[in-house]
Amino acid sequence: MAYTLNQLLNRLTFRQLQVFKVVFHKLSYSKAAEQLGLTQPAVSAQMKQLEAALGQPMFDYVGKQLYVTPAGEQLERVVRGMFSDLESLQMNLYQLEGQLRGELRLCVVSSAEIIVPYLLKGFLSRYPTVNARLTVLNRTNATERLLQNRDDIVIMGVVPDTRLLSRQPFFDNPLIPVVSAGHPLLSGSEITQQEFFDAGYLQREQGSGSRAALEDWCRTQRVQAKPAMALGSNEALKHAVLAGLGVAVLPHANVLAELQLGTLVSPKIKGFPLRRSWCAVYPSAKQPTPVMQAFLDHIGSEGAAALASRFSVAE
Repeated sequence: MAYTLNQLLNRLTFRQLQVFKVVFHKLSYSKAAEQLGLTQPAVSAQMKQLEAALGQPMFDYVGKQLYVTPAGEQLERVVRGMFSDLESLQMNLYQLEGQLRGELRLCVVSSAEIIVPYLLKGFLSRYPTVNARLTVLNRTNATERLLQNRDDIVIMGVVPDTRLLSRQPFFDNPLIPVVSAGHPLLSGSEITQQEFFDAGYLQREQGSGSRAALEDWCRTQRVQAKPAMALGSNEALKHAVLAGLGVAVLPHANVLAELQLGTLVSPKIKGFPLRRSWCAVYPSAKQPTPVMQAFLDHIGSEGAAALASRFSVAE
C-alpha cells in the first residue's frame, strides 16, 4: 500500500531511520543492537515498522547473511543526507550561541596517520566540545567514502585529479628512497635510479597514494620498477626494509625515527625526493559545517607550524 507524504511522515520516526542506518553499515541486527544499546528483537521490530511504512523490504537474508535491497540503498542515500543536514543545523544553532560543538569526521590515508594527532592536539585544545572521529584507509577507499559524504575531510598526500574534490595543501610530504644500514648499494659512490629499483623493490598495495605517485614518476623517468613484494601499510614496508627484504620509497615522516637512529639510510639518487604535500581534501559541492571550517582554518594557519619541529626535512 502506497501512502501519501503526510501519512508517511506520521508513520516514520527518526528512531527507525537511526536504527536502519546502523543496520545498513553493520549488516547485522545483533551488531546493530549492540551498538545502539537495544535488544535484537527491538531492532527487528523497528525495521519491520520501517518496511511496513515504506512498503518495501530494506534487507534480505540469504542463508545467514544480510544483504541490502535496492530500496535499502536508496533509503540510505536519503538518510545520510538527512542526518548530515541535521548535524549541520545543530552546529549552526550552537554557533548562534557563540559555541563550536559537533563531530569532526576525518578520514586519513595510512601514510598520514602519524601526523594527524599533532594537528588535532591544538584544534581540540581550542575547541574541547568538538568530538573527532578518525578512520584510517588507503587512498582509493578514503576517496570513495568522501564522495559518499561519509566523512568531512580526508587527509592525503596524492589527491585524485577531479573537479569533484577541493584540496588545501598544508605541509610538505616528500617521498624518499630508503635502504637498510649496511645495504650493498651504499658501498658504491653513486646509485642510479635503475640500480635502486633492481635491488628488490618493495611497494604498497594497489590503491595506495604513494604507490600511484611513484608509478607516475617511474613512467616519466622511464624507469622499470618490478616489485619483489607488495605490502599493505607503510609500517609493514618500513619493517620489510629493516629486515633486509629489499628497498622502498616512503614518506619522510614515516621513517624519520629510523633515519635518526641510523637503522635506515636514504641514499642520494637523481630525481629524489618526490615533492608532494599533505592536503585536506573535501567535496567541492559540500558546504562546510562550522566544525569542518574551523578545522580547515586551523590547519591553514597553524598546521605547518604544528608539524615543522617534528617532521621537517633537513635540506
